[in-house]
Amino acid sequence: MKQAIIVGSGIAGIAAAIRLQNKGYAVKVLEKNAYPGGKLTQLSGSGFRFDAGPSLFTMPNLVTELFELSGKKSSDYFNFDQLDVLCNYFYEDGTQIIASSDIDTFAQEMERKTNDSAENVKRHLEKSAFIYGATKEQFLNKSLHKLSSFFSLSTLIAVFKMPFLNIFSSMNQVNQSVFNDSKTIRLFNRYATYNGSNPYKAPGILNIIPHLEFGLGAFLPKGGMHEITNSLVKLAKEIGVEFHFNQEVIAIATKSNLAKSVSTTSANYVADIIVCNADIHTVYEKLIPSAKKLKEVDKQERSSSALIFYWGIDKEFPQLDVHNIIFTEDYRTEFDHIFESKTIYEDPTVYINITSKKIEGDAPKGKENWFVMINVPSVYGQDWDKMIAEARRNIVSKISRVLGEDIETLIQFEQQLTPQLIQDKTYSFKGSLYGTSSNNRFAAFFRHKNFSSQYKNLYFCGGSVHPGGGIPLALLSAKIIDKLVK
Repeated sequence: MKQAIIVGSGIAGIAAAIRLQNKGYAVKVLEKNAYPGGKLTQLSGSGFRFDAGPSLFTMPNLVTELFELSGKKSSDYFNFDQLDVLCNYFYEDGTQIIASSDIDTFAQEMERKTNDSAENVKRHLEKSAFIYGATKEQFLNKSLHKLSSFFSLSTLIAVFKMPFLNIFSSMNQVNQSVFNDSKTIRLFNRYATYNGSNPYKAPGILNIIPHLEFGLGAFLPKGGMHEITNSLVKLAKEIGVEFHFNQEVIAIATKSNLAKSVSTTSANYVADIIVCNADIHTVYEKLIPSAKKLKEVDKQERSSSALIFYWGIDKEFPQLDVHNIIFTEDYRTEFDHIFESKTIYEDPTVYINITSKKIEGDAPKGKENWFVMINVPSVYGQDWDKMIAEARRNIVSKISRVLGEDIETLIQFEQQLTPQLIQDKTYSFKGSLYGTSSNNRFAAFFRHKNFSSQYKNLYFCGGSVHPGGGIPLALLSAKIIDKLVK
């Protein structure tokens, strides 16, 4: 039986392990931490449970198909509910917009609360669906770095549709051309943050992202986001995948055009194929320093990172839902701080995720588990202690002001996740959440491919390579490897 080694047990690594085991390989997953999941983990304390990382779940079929591929019934392992409300949006002037999953209801809400028409909102979402339909086969489901990918009907169709995909305008330019109200523009510009990018630089084709929520639906796994990891690890073990934790990979040995083996701090593993589910910078810098790609990778701008506070709140807030956004009044300045000044804006946009709204047991009765996040720059030698302390004061003040309640007095439990911790725990270079940003119209083509040109049995998956960051795209990177491996 041929041996496959997966370096890293993030969601893409687990998915790649399941796919390769089903392909006939004997698969071993090597993980530096004592637990699987990478960023998709959980934490708890004082009766509160929190999903530590990703909080939005779309395209659940990419998870359930792994069970079907393994001959299992997905509902025996993993279940989820579709959200009726995608997000509650709050603005400083007191406006609150409830983004219903029903497009007509949402469009009417936007017409009531902003200066934009329901018709324009629906037309914009139709354009988002059009972009998805025109690009999903070519840009999401295939390698962009294989010549054979471009000799197909889907490619020809995509080429003819290129002039209508807003590649040569920024996301913000497109949204400003469609909408009049800054509230609406900010709401749709926000989707650039889903892959750690700047809407004032990222291409308008990223307006594909709203369709993932409004067109395909947003969901919440029963038991929380961490259940994605738990259920897939259980499946992987049942079909024969071996997990080896506390095994930090320190080198990949190569000879001629082959990757031969993987060394950890305590063992050596020979393999027929090797799949790296680690930040591509880390792979080249630490594991294969003889490879010739590091300078090429480092030319690309890193994505944003995140500063997260896990707060156990001694109260319930009925005006909040599972997903909530409190906007800054000056969105452009916020992104200038993140990507140009490498600092945190004094009035950041705040995201609050509260799974206890739907999951009983995530917080004690009468209380809520708040996952409070702002977008921040990656690590560039800043004074993070000072920046984090200032950001915390500004976040508490902003939430208290908008909700009309002194939040500080309600915090019963607190932990933090900082860019430095993200870097240390997950080997994400500079703590960037999504590898490289999409602040370039050709970013999709510059993102690292899923295979090595130098070593023919070496492959790459996860958020730092094609097709990009976030749970759906990470799962798709494993699916692309499945197609590449014979």
